[in-house]
Amino acid sequence: MPVRLAMEGRQWDVASNLQPQPGSSPEVAAIVYWARAVAQARDGHPQAADQDIAKLETCRQQLVADGKTYWATQVEILAKESKAWQLAAQSHPDQAIKALRLAADQEDGIEKLPLTPGPIIPAREQLGDLLLAMHRPKEALEAYRVALAAAPGRRGALSGAAQAADAVDDTRTADQMRTLLSK
Repeated sequence: MPVRLAMEGRQWDVASNLQPQPGSSPEVAAIVYWARAVAQARDGHPQAADQDIAKLETCRQQLVADGKTYWATQVEILAKESKAWQLAAQSHPDQAIKALRLAADQEDGIEKLPLTPGPIIPAREQLGDLLLAMHRPKEALEAYRVALAAAPGRRGALSGAAQAADAVDDTRTADQMRTLLSK
């Protein structure tokens, strides 16, 4: 829950300082490493994300060795997201978009286990955030629409879609998103 609160609240300083609980399984610790790496990159410290991105790979390898392929894939997606934000912070926008699009496509293509929560921030929503930050609102709006189809009502996607719609002068969609936000 601390990861979700920090990341959804865009509290990069809080997320950067999270620590996995002692004895956390690799799939649980990976969520913390993802949050720290993304937060560091989004807060303008991309090199600081290197260590957490490496820890994500260690978690993935451990899960593969344990035969937990579902979780290994989830961690692989987290690593791609982290690397994408790092690339964006290092002024490699095309590579960042490509990496995050791959993560979103991969996440879209796997079936979530019935009793597991969804991603903290879906990769497709993150793609919308990245595209919006790179002044590509038309593409961002499309990413948010796809994200909202998969996870209706997510505040981050609704807010991002409203901003993107404003930027492309789509007042109808912007108003629609804001109405959904107010519910």
